[in-house]
Amino acid sequence: MATSLTERSRWRRARAERWDQKRLDTYASYANALKHQINIAQRMAAARAFQHAVDPLDPEQGLAQLAEAEARRAAEWESVLLIGDAETIAAARKWHEAVWNVELYARGLKDDSAGWERAVRHMSEARDAFYALARRDLGITGPPPPSGNWPRVWQRQDEAD
Repeated sequence: MATSLTERSRWRRARAERWDQKRLDTYASYANALKHQINIAQRMAAARAFQHAVDPLDPEQGLAQLAEAEARRAAEWESVLLIGDAETIAAARKWHEAVWNVELYARGLKDDSAGWERAVRHMSEARDAFYALARRDLGITGPPPPSGNWPRVWQRQDEAD
């Protein structure tokens, strides 16, 4: 009886560890796909002269890349839906919706500078919320790393000079 209980406990621990690793891989893959999409959108926005966006990418070239990145993100999203907890899924959804809003500026469908700054700040906040909830779901203790507030401190210092 004791051996059976020990084996059952060992099996449960091993199963929990496998699922933890799977969740980590899923969340990381999703975040990496979304970060790639963000990079393309920000480069397209740089070509449209939005503040704090660098490394311009011709918007016509960027549209095809953005479509590919969105397809990859959508595929990764299905894994998040299958394995994530409800709060982390909700945070992931808010993050990619915030990215979609930034893409409207990158595509030239929105063009006001103040709106761009708000959209990028909101996207950064949504990312932070996703990471905080993903870390909690993975049982990672302690606060997440400091936020990458937008615009960055070094960018604000340049503007103050």
